Amino acid sequence: MRTTRLRVLLRGPGLALFLAAGVLVGGTAGYVAIEGWGPWESLYMTVTTITTVGYREVHPLSRAGEVFTVALILGGVGTALYAFTLVASIIVEGGWQRFIEQRRINRMLEDLTNHFIVCGYGRIGAVIAEQFARQHIPFVVVDTSVDRVNTALAQGFAAVVADASSDDALIRVGIERARGLVAAVGTDAENVYTILTARVLRPDLFVVGRAESDDSVRKLLRAGATRVVSPYQIGATQMALTAVRPAVVKFVELATSSQNLELSMEQVLIGRTSALAGQSIVDANLRQRFGVVVVGIQRAEGQMEFNPVPDTIMSAGDHLVVLGPPDRLKHLEDAAQDV
Repeated sequence: MRTTRLRVLLRGPGLALFLAAGVLVGGTAGYVAIEGWGPWESLYMTVTTITTVGYREVHPLSRAGEVFTVALILGGVGTALYAFTLVASIIVEGGWQRFIEQRRINRMLEDLTNHFIVCGYGRIGAVIAEQFARQHIPFVVVDTSVDRVNTALAQGFAAVVADASSDDALIRVGIERARGLVAAVGTDAENVYTILTARVLRPDLFVVGRAESDDSVRKLLRAGATRVVSPYQIGATQMALTAVRPAVVKFVELATSSQNLELSMEQVLIGRTSALAGQSIVDANLRQRFGVVVVGIQRAEGQMEFNPVPDTIMSAGDHLVVLGPPDRLKHLEDAAQDV
């Protein structure tokens, strides 16, 4: 992480400032060591030397001091001119604005926590980003296309131009602090490499992969994906269900839509020390207290129980799949947290 930040720093204006500071520090230290002058006199002599203003010497120089001054002129003046030219070219070419924008993005990335990493901003990735934005879920987009990243930035999303299968790229976007990763890049092969990289860096990370075929589903799971989704299969299934059971499909759409203000379907994690852990659904009085309906329980081991009976026990680590008003669901989430 520190190496990546150093590489970003030593570019553009950062490089110019680093070189200029190096000359000033080196010149000042040289005069202090050789001539025994104070820090201010040494700095003053260094500045007048590398800027070639031609002022007189602060004190008479020894032979060693004269040799050092010659070396400072030959090396320092050239370095100062290079730094000035670099800064001037950046300002003239509009690079300063890009530098400021990049600094803003870097600070945004450093502040991200418990976020999702969306790898790929194509048709699928763009929809995923929009859904996260509607639900106010923090995320960052990673794509190799400059145009796609610029489109994401124009939408107000955090985005970087990088290869999602690169260790440095995933570290830069905070994979160690991330809540999950969505691999939705161009091809199944790229998704496999991205998932492998993410799994090596974060073995416990929740990873969703996009697949184009049944064979790819198996490969993505072997690569380490927690869940694999085939947009084509889901789309075809949705179309078939819409044709046969349009009312059911409409209900599910309303229940899962982030734009619905009256009814939502969410999953709620039962904390280890939550007051709900160890209670049955009826004893916890979820229907009366929170106005929600428990439609399923995903056990900590992974199995799903649909339409659980009232005396079903809720355990720590279980996810309740509940249906109810968004504000009531928030109250249930608070009650399910650790105390």
